[in-house]
Amino acid sequence: MAKIIFEPTTIGDLELKNRLWRSATWLGMADDEGFVTDAVKVQYKRLAEGGVGNVIVEFTNILEEEKTYPGILSISTDKHIDGLKDLTNIIHANNANAFIQIGYGGSTTGIPTDGRVVWGPSAIKNPTNNFAPKEMTHQDIKTVVDGMAQAALRAKKAGFDGVQIHAAHGYLFSQFLSPFFNRRKDEYGGSIENRARIFFETMEAMKATAGKDFPVIIKMHSDDQWGDNGLTVKESLWLSKELEKRGIDAIEFSGGNIDPETGKSALQPRLTKLEKQSYFKNPVAQIAEQLTIPVILVGGNRNVGIMEEILNSTNISYFAMSRTLHSEPDLPNKWMENPEKKPRCVSCNNCWAPGGNICIIDRKKKK
Repeated sequence: MAKIIFEPTTIGDLELKNRLWRSATWLGMADDEGFVTDAVKVQYKRLAEGGVGNVIVEFTNILEEEKTYPGILSISTDKHIDGLKDLTNIIHANNANAFIQIGYGGSTTGIPTDGRVVWGPSAIKNPTNNFAPKEMTHQDIKTVVDGMAQAALRAKKAGFDGVQIHAAHGYLFSQFLSPFFNRRKDEYGGSIENRARIFFETMEAMKATAGKDFPVIIKMHSDDQWGDNGLTVKESLWLSKELEKRGIDAIEFSGGNIDPETGKSALQPRLTKLEKQSYFKNPVAQIAEQLTIPVILVGGNRNVGIMEEILNSTNISYFAMSRTLHSEPDLPNKWMENPEKKPRCVSCNNCWAPGGNICIIDRKKKK
């Protein structure tokens, strides 16, 4: 029997009402200390009501002194738990699962450093902003690993169904994997086995702190498309298998790189043509074929027919959407009524604006 998008499945003990995930997307609506605001609650209520089966709450800071973007959420202290619990209650009340994405931004930041210390695997200038971070000491690495573990525990206390490690899109964990950013000569640099060491230490610490049964998933790249500077499909497959051995519960695969000169960003524009959609499917399918854990594909998923063809011809089990749901949170409900419904999002990449990131269509309506 053919598999379909709108059918229930399970990951471990977790029941999923459909195969659609809201990929973590920065809203920029938290207050200056990273606390949940009413504006944040409104957006997650719209998403949960809209029919997506699984909501991944946006990239969230794990350390108080680290702020990746304006209005970013924080899970850096126990004081943040109550507000995050409001989000899980809202999401669960609408029959959706709630995950939260955690990580460390590093030099891929949208906030002026203003003298604060920003860490990276090596002191290499970031091509997006020409900023060079401080090369991390072993103690700095331990601080991030411990911060991830404590964040996982806080997420559990806040009622989340699991956490997602953000290891994509040029943030710290993906930088460790990239030979461009990681020039270290110690046990955290060089071979893929060394560049991935922080991943294994983080997994071990999170499972030890939050419990072995608390789901941990990861967002990472299938291919950086950056030649010798980036993670290759072969290395991504190796890392995926190692994470599978260590108990990762699922992997969301993205791709691309952050060097503006390559034009190979994870956020590909103008995706109304069918042949441009689900644009990471080939490398992800290649990796998924050799994994037993669930694989989630992100990147230009906008058409039910295309997704179901991928679902039935590869080992990819789930589909994540970012900009499309950012523009139209109720798209899953509309698809259940009419699978041929075209999203209003045209992948223009104009979602981002000071004071809160919403679809440009909605922003114009407010004026």
